Amino acid sequence: MGRTGICYDNAAAESFWAVLKEEIGTRFWPDRATARADIFGFIETFYNRRRLRKHITWGYLTPHETRIRYQQEQALAA
Repeated sequence: MGRTGICYDNAAAESFWAVLKEEIGTRFWPDRATARADIFGFIETFYNRRRLRKHITWGYLTPHETRIRYQQEQALAA
């Protein structure tokens, strides 16, 4: 959550929820455990591992690849 009246503070969270709503949609699950499993599966298999960050700054990598690259750079710097 960002500061009151500053829409840019909350942009990353709003972007995530927009993608989740678009991909998962408004369906009904038989129980809460099934809903949690489906949403967890979406986040871990698509959102973090296959979705490309479509910007030259991020090198067109997935968030998972970006994190691994960052950790490797930090290890080399230490």
